[in-house]
Amino acid sequence: MKTKPSDRVLFALSLVPLIMVLGNSMVIPVLPAIANEYDLSALDTGLLITLFSVPAGAIIPFAGFLSDRIGRKKVIIAALVLYGAGGLIAGGAALFFAQPYAWIVAGRIIQGIGAAGTSPIAMALIGDLYPPEHRGRAFGVIESANAFGKVLSPVLGSLLALIAWYALFFAFPLLIVPALWAIARWVKEAETEAPPPFAKYKQDAVNVFRKQGRWLFISFLLGATQMFFLFGMLFYLAEALDNYTSLSGPVRGLFLALPLLSLTVISAWVGNIIGQKVERMKTFLVSGTSLTAVICTILPFTAHPIAIIALLFAGGIGAGFVLPCLNALITSAVGKAERGIVTSLYSSVRFLGIAAGPAVFGALMGRPFLLFWGTSAFCLLLALLTARFIHRPAQIKSKHGHRRLLLKPLPLVHKDSG
Repeated sequence: MKTKPSDRVLFALSLVPLIMVLGNSMVIPVLPAIANEYDLSALDTGLLITLFSVPAGAIIPFAGFLSDRIGRKKVIIAALVLYGAGGLIAGGAALFFAQPYAWIVAGRIIQGIGAAGTSPIAMALIGDLYPPEHRGRAFGVIESANAFGKVLSPVLGSLLALIAWYALFFAFPLLIVPALWAIARWVKEAETEAPPPFAKYKQDAVNVFRKQGRWLFISFLLGATQMFFLFGMLFYLAEALDNYTSLSGPVRGLFLALPLLSLTVISAWVGNIIGQKVERMKTFLVSGTSLTAVICTILPFTAHPIAIIALLFAGGIGAGFVLPCLNALITSAVGKAERGIVTSLYSSVRFLGIAAGPAVFGALMGRPFLLFWGTSAFCLLLALLTARFIHRPAQIKSKHGHRRLLLKPLPLVHKDSG
């Protein structure tokens, strides 16, 4: 019988998504300073976000495949080192070169590649280490750490910019040190078994999507849409604060962070609830997605930053309902052998949502009804598809007396009970 790891293991793994999310969110407050320093266009500065997220989204499936074959811990440690190295390249270029933009972009791409092997693989590792009845709480903590990183990063980025706008890039390698130490010391992973031939691995992964592809596809869209809305709204709020206020950088960062507190708190609460009452997952998924739709319906009628912050705070509640449930469902959908690739594909889609959010919100800023009502309609469609195709999970006891998580009519837990 699989036993629950100690809390320090969960703490070590929770540092990974916290650090990873700083990669974009901490840079957003200093984008205007970078643009002014080097006379960059909006497209050029936007690429510093896009060229982090797109490589991460593209590399994540490969990182998942690699973790299935050589072990999760090895991939996470290597990815964190790469993530820190990218920060050193970007910061060093800004410090020593007169025209460092190309090198900063290169550093951001390297950071994105490193990010591909961090949070998604940590999520798969939790699926490996924790028995089904404890995964809900574990994923609630992980999603809360992710959200707390989003809360912390605008403030931290703004404070570091008081030293120099490029100081935040040097923060990345410093931040990974405690995470590397904690993971190397506390996280114990079972020896990786001899991996199956690639042809069999590929066939097993294809079979997962052939049998369970419909609800997995809907789940992927649910996660991507929440990331699209969240990062798009952060961009939208930053523009509103710039247009309607004259706040200093750190204060503006604090206002950007406030709406994300709800995501942090609700994610932890939902994780605890679904750990005890797994049948509530479907209710949370439908309710959270519907709440996002309602918020998007209201948003075109307000432009004041305080009203936007209040609505985005409510949006954090919706995301907090959805994201921990998706993490638990998707990591429990397959056995250990395919878990890395499936969770990595899910994380890849989430990263693409992050990359698309600011771009789409920026392009449609002048057409709020198209932007928000279109998003609202899509969320309502996803809520209906969730209600129809993601069947309510239930906990039953196996013949060995272990609780298993089922997604009727297809089992979420693979026959290897991993």
